[in-house]
Amino acid sequence: MERILAMFDRHPSQRKVAALMLRYGISVREDGNAYCNDVEISHSALGRAAGADRRVAKSTIDKIYRTPGLMEVFSRMRSMALLSEVAPQIGCTALEIVPVDARMPGILAGVASAIYDAGVSVRQAVIDDTGIQEDARLIIVLDGPLPPEYLPRIRSCRGVDKVILR
Repeated sequence: MERILAMFDRHPSQRKVAALMLRYGISVREDGNAYCNDVEISHSALGRAAGADRRVAKSTIDKIYRTPGLMEVFSRMRSMALLSEVAPQIGCTALEIVPVDARMPGILAGVASAIYDAGVSVRQAVIDDTGIQEDARLIIVLDGPLPPEYLPRIRSCRGVDKVILR
């Protein structure tokens, strides 16, 4: 992600728009417009969400459209529903895992192994990593409650700094 955002270093406002587009899976299509899956996003809405002007959003999209390396990435972006916010309403439990170091391999494997041993199914697992180390999270939505005796085991998994149970 940092390699992509570095292409906007000379224009900090465009970098903010591009970062928002990456975070939310907003794509740019061959018609030169921004989309959240099949929903077209206006320049005004995109700019507002990024804390920038609509003209900055338009110039960011234009730059992406004119730059083959950026189009290669942004034309393939897709958004996905994150179930963690509605977990209790659909009978699920959400775990938010804060890593010690998001680059450490095996965090997901260790946590998934503990969940498997608890006999609980995983409905969704998402690694939310914008490239900013402090923001990285592993979000796991479980099909039902996690037996309380497994929480300490998850907390003790290699690379886990903190577990937030929702």
